[in-house]
Amino acid sequence: MAKLAVITGGSIGIGRTLVSAFVEAGYAVAFTYVGDDAPAKALATEVEGAGGKVFGLACDAGKLSDVKNFYEEACRWFDDAPDVLVNNVGIQTWASLLELSEDGWDDVIRTNLKGCFLNTQEAARRMVEAGKRGAIVNIGSGCNKLAFPRLVSYTASKGGIEQFTKVSAVELGPHGIRVNCIAPGAILNERTAMEAEDYAEIWSKITPLGRVGTAEDLSGPTLFLVSDAARFVTGQTIWVDGGVFSQANWP
Repeated sequence: MAKLAVITGGSIGIGRTLVSAFVEAGYAVAFTYVGDDAPAKALATEVEGAGGKVFGLACDAGKLSDVKNFYEEACRWFDDAPDVLVNNVGIQTWASLLELSEDGWDDVIRTNLKGCFLNTQEAARRMVEAGKRGAIVNIGSGCNKLAFPRLVSYTASKGGIEQFTKVSAVELGPHGIRVNCIAPGAILNERTAMEAEDYAEIWSKITPLGRVGTAEDLSGPTLFLVSDAARFVTGQTIWVDGGVFSQANWP
């Protein structure tokens, strides 16, 4: 029997790769996106053309009414509650602590951390009501553990997501719902490529495995965490970083 996976921020970047990976693994996938409809429509066409089942809907992750509407529509489309949630959506505002505006802080915390909370709460409520032993994966970052300069609000949001993962695992465990976090290292995609022209070269030099990661490198660990193979794993952060954040910054 097919299962429903919800992936936030699924039309581009890492989210798009995760949508494809879950469809290939046999899931029906409902994903959220904001902004331009074209990437979401292209992804749906591609997936459905290959025989997969996918549903995309515009949804502001930090807006409760949007989130509730998305789950109503997605669960009506699938005719059941979610089995899996991947909280992937995230944004950044580049600014130093002394320069960061209130709006810059609010936008990131609202989307990344509040969005994780709202989607987890809504998905988990539906899992509990349906009696499902579901699984939730939150996409964190290297700044779960280390400070990233000029990414004040992003670092705070991702650190918050790691602690939110732990408290969610504790509270949802009695319902049979597992919650874990994946912390990527340097992942080359459309967004990070804009950070530096030689992004891959810069990060490859300091990554023990000698290369940057790709969105595909995150798919396997995510699928593992929602699978029965990880049925006794909850409240954990899995580092998918090629070892870059395991080493000390030794002089």
